[in-house]
Amino acid sequence: MKQMLLIIDAQQELMDGNQERAAVFNKEQLIRNINIVIEKAAESSVEVVFVRDLDVAEGKGKGFQIHNEIKVPKGVKIYDKSATNAFHGTGLLDYLRSQNIKHTVIMGCETQHCIDSAVRTATISGLDVTLVGDGHSTTGNDTLCAELIIQHHNKTLNGHYNVEHFSVVRNAEEDLFQPTHDSYR
Repeated sequence: MKQMLLIIDAQQELMDGNQERAAVFNKEQLIRNINIVIEKAAESSVEVVFVRDLDVAEGKGKGFQIHNEIKVPKGVKIYDKSATNAFHGTGLLDYLRSQNIKHTVIMGCETQHCIDSAVRTATISGLDVTLVGDGHSTTGNDTLCAELIIQHHNKTLNGHYNVEHFSVVRNAEEDLFQPTHDSYR
């Protein structure tokens, strides 16, 4: 089964914060886990794709770039998006289909926005998804702290299905590129 690691909005300013907003919850752990999973992808010959949000740092400069502590493999594909959904207007879904990808592992920021929409869109687009439960983060909002938003999404998206395809939540230390979806079918 062809697979891909999709890392969404792991950008310098979004993760570190700026004058208007705080850094994402557990930033150091998130970066560590992204690097662990990138290494696992390389060991499993799984392609890594990044998506960047054009709203971060106004789409330019160091703040717009992938976080400097993330070990970005050489020659990775990077898609830039202007919507919350990584698949909207980016060509990402067409690329996944052209590569016959059936399973995608998803990580990045922000949990309740771009991560949630990517997981849900992927399942209705014919992909099984593994969301890395300790591989996504956010800053929280006026209603819920970041930790509760993450916990809620991990619970909600574990087993989320759209008839034929669904998502499971596993942690970075697990063998993410040995999908467990078939054990649930």
